Amino acid sequence: MANEPLNYFELYELPVSFNPDQKLVKQKFYQLSKQFHPDFYINEGQEKQDEVLELSTVNNKAFQVLKDPQKRLHYILELKDQLVEGENYALPQSFLMEMMDVNEALMELEFGTDPEKLAELKNQTAEIEDALNKELTALASSFDNSGAAEQENVLKAIKDIYYRNKYLLRIRDSLNKFATNG
Repeated sequence: MANEPLNYFELYELPVSFNPDQKLVKQKFYQLSKQFHPDFYINEGQEKQDEVLELSTVNNKAFQVLKDPQKRLHYILELKDQLVEGENYALPQSFLMEMMDVNEALMELEFGTDPEKLAELKNQTAEIEDALNKELTALASSFDNSGAAEQENVLKAIKDIYYRNKYLLRIRDSLNKFATNG
């Protein structure tokens, strides 16, 4: 398909943004859903029907990504070449030291679930996540309101938070296993 937009933001005629106007996202989704509805092309040739089906699929994927903050975060980082397949991203030493304490406490829980310690760890992890999410919100806003030169530096900081959150997700999964098994 020669005219396929380069990205979901272009398809929806929106600027690349961590906080796109959700009303516009929804409007564009419905507009394109009608435009690319396969029933309207039933009398067309197979090539045209295939093209419309593909456009309909791309529209659905675009909507799923642009309406979901986590998917959108991942998508923008990929779009801006910040995420590299198989990349071994080095988290900051200070974060790793903080996580070492959490991991040690997790290992202790393996030898006997202590509900008080589990609750304490959950709270500690939630506080770290909250702080990261506040920082991410500020950075996303900064990205959306800055020029291309500044956006590059902001993206690097956002990428760092993205990887920290992925690490925390694994910790949270472990904590939840203790909560359900304990």
